[in-house]
Amino acid sequence: MKRLIFRLFVLALVGVAGAAGGLAWFAYQPVALRESPLDFTIEPGSSMRQVARQLVEAGIGVEPFLLVGLARVTRQANGIKAGSYEVERGLTPLQLLAKLTRGDVSQAELALIEGWNFRQVRAALDRHPDLRHDSTGLSDAEILQRIGADARHPEGRFYPDTYLFARRSSDLDVLRRAYRNMQAVLEREWPRRADGLPYKTPYDALIMASLVEKETGQAADRPLIASVFINRLRAGMLLQTDPTVIYGLGAGFDGNLRKRDLVADTPYNTYTRPGLPPTPIAMPGTAALRAALNPQASDYLYFVARGDGSSEFSRSLDDHNRAVARYIRKRTP
Repeated sequence: MKRLIFRLFVLALVGVAGAAGGLAWFAYQPVALRESPLDFTIEPGSSMRQVARQLVEAGIGVEPFLLVGLARVTRQANGIKAGSYEVERGLTPLQLLAKLTRGDVSQAELALIEGWNFRQVRAALDRHPDLRHDSTGLSDAEILQRIGADARHPEGRFYPDTYLFARRSSDLDVLRRAYRNMQAVLEREWPRRADGLPYKTPYDALIMASLVEKETGQAADRPLIASVFINRLRAGMLLQTDPTVIYGLGAGFDGNLRKRDLVADTPYNTYTRPGLPPTPIAMPGTAALRAALNPQASDYLYFVARGDGSSEFSRSLDDHNRAVARYIRKRTP
């Protein structure tokens, strides 16, 4: 009887050693891939068994049972991070598990451009192939609610930048980051504003910055363009800036601003309504916001585009009309 127990014990040890040896061999053998590089996604909340199944379905040639066993032996089974990953040939199961527990996800990017309006932002999100389009079908107000934004209108509330994200991330996550970034920039720049500006709130400065952004052809002109708008506000003059009229026309604008458009009253027509428009008209960058908060000192009241990206600034209406004749009507006064 004792001899039988001893033999069983020896067999068990041999079995354990064999299993351990097999697992060790498996751990260091390169896995087969359907293609290289290969992209795959680990879904949130997946157990180790589900992870193994997702890997096989994605085209990674691992034995699920052995991978689960290796993850448990190496104490990595509960550390797998969801996300999108990219792997190449030569990867071993041990390296694969290390990648998944590090959360070494593959990243995509999306650029939100200075001067875009929110309609353009949504279009860029909708056509990005690496995003999960959770905002589809939502109204602007519903999007603001979903991202936790304390705002009534989305325009100008998102910071233009290049955003990196794991593939299959939600477009709402990108918007949430862009919203928080703009809030942070406003909170940083608002206390640094010049004295005596005609703004009651940081939102007023954001609106002004959006006008500066849309009217700027050359970066060096931003502080003077801001100066013109601020001088006109102080003098009780209409701002009379075409980009606000165009914004008020909405998606129906065909690229040709007509005289009838300038006299058609909308909340955004600064030829018919005094003061700032009710909301920003685009996403301003940091430079435009700084120009709105620290405009260059001047007595200019007018400007016109020269056609080369720069602007001609004038103090009087007569000088402005001559500049318009020179640069817009293409004739000598």
